[in-house]
Amino acid sequence: MTDTLRPVETAVPDAAPTATGNPQKLKRSIGIVGGTLLTLSCVTPASTLFVVVPDLFSSLGTATALTIAIGSLLCIAVALCYSELGTLIPSAGGEYAMVSTMAGRLAGWLVFVLSLLVVMIVPPVIAMGTADYLAPIVHLNPSVAGAAVMILATLAGLLDLRANAWITGIFLVLEVIAAALVAVLGFAHSERGVGSLVSMQVADSGGHTDTVTAMLVVSGLAIALFITQGFSTAVYLSEELENPRRNVARTVLATLAISTVIILVPVVAITMGASDLSALTGGDISGMVTAWSNSAVGTFVSLCVALAIINAGIVMVIQNSRVLFASARDKAWPGPVNEGLSRLGRFGSPWVATLLVGVPGAALCFVNLDTLYGVTGVSVTAMYLLVAVAALLARRGHHRHTPAWRMPLWPAVPVLLIAVLAYILTQQETVYLLWTGGITAVATLYWAFYLRPRRDTRWLVSIPEDAEA
Repeated sequence: MTDTLRPVETAVPDAAPTATGNPQKLKRSIGIVGGTLLTLSCVTPASTLFVVVPDLFSSLGTATALTIAIGSLLCIAVALCYSELGTLIPSAGGEYAMVSTMAGRLAGWLVFVLSLLVVMIVPPVIAMGTADYLAPIVHLNPSVAGAAVMILATLAGLLDLRANAWITGIFLVLEVIAAALVAVLGFAHSERGVGSLVSMQVADSGGHTDTVTAMLVVSGLAIALFITQGFSTAVYLSEELENPRRNVARTVLATLAISTVIILVPVVAITMGASDLSALTGGDISGMVTAWSNSAVGTFVSLCVALAIINAGIVMVIQNSRVLFASARDKAWPGPVNEGLSRLGRFGSPWVATLLVGVPGAALCFVNLDTLYGVTGVSVTAMYLLVAVAALLARRGHHRHTPAWRMPLWPAVPVLLIAVLAYILTQQETVYLLWTGGITAVATLYWAFYLRPRRDTRWLVSIPEDAEA
């Protein structure tokens, strides 16, 4: 267990070698604008607003905006940790590369498993919302529509990253327009004042008014953290960002700020503009838009959201394939698996890893949605907790003198974040904690019986040489 807190070696010359014996490296092809577009698209503010937020409305009612606001404040502390660690360890491995380097191999492996859970579950969760927003023109089974979106996103993920940055940028403009339109209509048809945002009310199944307790808000914070979670994409793309020492932090912080505004402002408008508490709790945002305007506007917004969901699927597949690519390069698996996952296609994308993200993602579209939400919320919270631990250790040894972006108020920020996230975990439903804990336990056994005995040849976290310069 001493591996847990011992930093790993970060330069491994034989990790996932090419024919010349050097590690496979992704090419640096995007600047801060392209990186921000890709990262914002992964947060996918509009599709999050229309697909995930209605679930919060159903349980938190008028307290939804407050819960998201608190979650966004917590995400500022998380973003500071990501920014410092992402510039110290600019690797496509993202969280696991950062935590492995700072907190040891076992901690990094557990973060990898948690991040893999998140990156495999989130795309189908979002994709299944497509059917609801294509309803004005065609009626589809949500699972079938979600699977189709995942296959389409997988095909797009095989293309060049620069091309995808422009594709997703165009879609992003459409989803921002949709979110802005919802905000304008909601505020223009306000039924209640600003005080309703803290009135802590929700409608029960019979239409009666219930009080939202503080514990319900705390429990909802796991989903609230998930809502703005995509800003971590900047760290996953750090091997492909130009000048990562500067651009990773800028992209992380700018994306969090922009996505929070795009999500939170419409949520406030919906809370104030819903015709009554039952309508708000029902969370039918498209229905509210149609009531506030007309069917044509409602259809336009719905189609924009459908495009936003496809956009999110593309970016998430791109991000998630980089996680598998990096794990193979760092030799997390048996030799033939590492070789396959580290293969790059003609466009420079890890095509095998892309397929292994997209195809299972399509299959997950047929799993119960509540289970996917619950496991994702627990996984994101636990992953952030371990990232905060790594940030607490980021200034020891030679890392203290490594050129990197440094967060203000260290170590208070990671210490406070660790305490808050640990408490949020204790408030989650037992079944979701058991699911996530069971998967983590199996991963720990894999570590103990396969990776740890082969510590000289397996799970060797590497950082590209130009990133270390």
